[in-house]
Amino acid sequence: MTVLDGFDPTPWLGRSRSLEGRLDPFPAAALAAALDREDRPGEGDPLPPFWHHLYLHEPVRAADTGDDGHPRLGLFLPPVPLPRRMWAGGRLRIARLPRIGHKLRRTSTIRAVTPKRGRSGDLVFVLVEHRFTDTAGELFVEEQDIVYREPRSLPPRAEPWRMPTPLRAERCRLADEVLLFRYSALTYNGHRIHYDLAYAREVEGYPGLVVHGPLLATLMLDLLRDTWPEARLRHFAFRAVSPLFAGRPLRVVALAEEAIPERVILAAIGEAGQLAMRGEAVLARP
Repeated sequence: MTVLDGFDPTPWLGRSRSLEGRLDPFPAAALAAALDREDRPGEGDPLPPFWHHLYLHEPVRAADTGDDGHPRLGLFLPPVPLPRRMWAGGRLRIARLPRIGHKLRRTSTIRAVTPKRGRSGDLVFVLVEHRFTDTAGELFVEEQDIVYREPRSLPPRAEPWRMPTPLRAERCRLADEVLLFRYSALTYNGHRIHYDLAYAREVEGYPGLVVHGPLLATLMLDLLRDTWPEARLRHFAFRAVSPLFAGRPLRVVALAEEAIPERVILAAIGEAGQLAMRGEAVLARP
C-alpha cells in the first residue's frame, strides 16, 4: 500500500494549453545585467537559447498557489500525491531562434505521467512538451522532465566528476542569493527553495537555497555560445544530477572531442568537483 494507490494519470495525458505574447526587450536586458553580460540583446536580436524561460508566464492567483510556491497541482499538471517537486532535465530541439520584439506562442502538452518505485521511495515522472511557434511556423521544442518524490534526506556528497573528454572552456560563478532572487523574479518562479531559506532547510531538508536548474542550463549554454559564437545550436539534452546551493562557487565547463566536432559535452560542477548537471549539445558549424 503506497500513496500512489488510486492515483490514475490517464485523464491528464494529452492535456494542452497555449499562451502567446510579445518578447519585450526588458526581461532579456535584465537577465543579461544579472549575469553581468555586456552583450544584452535588443529589439530584433535573436533570443539566446534557454532565455525563453523569461517569457510567457501565466499569472497565478494566491488561492491557486501551493505551499511550496508552485501553482497548485490539479490546475494543469496532474495532482500527484507526492510533496517534493524537482526539475530533472529535458531536451531542446531548435529550428530557429525567436527574435526580441516579435510575437511568440507556446503550446504545452502533458505527454507522459510515469509512476515508478525507486530506492528512495515512490516517484512520478511527468513529461511536458512545450512547442514554440511564430507567424512563420515552428521555432523550437522543449521537453521538460519533472519528478515528484517523497520527502527524503540528501544523498552523501558524490565523488569528484572525471571529465570524459578534453576541457575546451570553463567559467567560474558564484550564484549568490541576489542572483537567485533576480532569476526567480524574471522567470516568475515561485518555488520557495530558491528564496525562502527557512522553508528550504526546515521543510525540504536542504542546507541552503537551491540554485535553479534552468539557471544552470542557461549558464552552460551561455558558455557554449561564447566559446563557439559562429556555431548554431541544433539540439541540447541535459540531466540534473545533484543540487547546488547559493553562495558556493560553481563551474560550468565545455568538453569537446576533435573526432566529433559537432558534439559538445557541457556540465555544471560544484565546489567539491561533484557533477550537478550534465548536458550534451549538437552544433551546426558554419
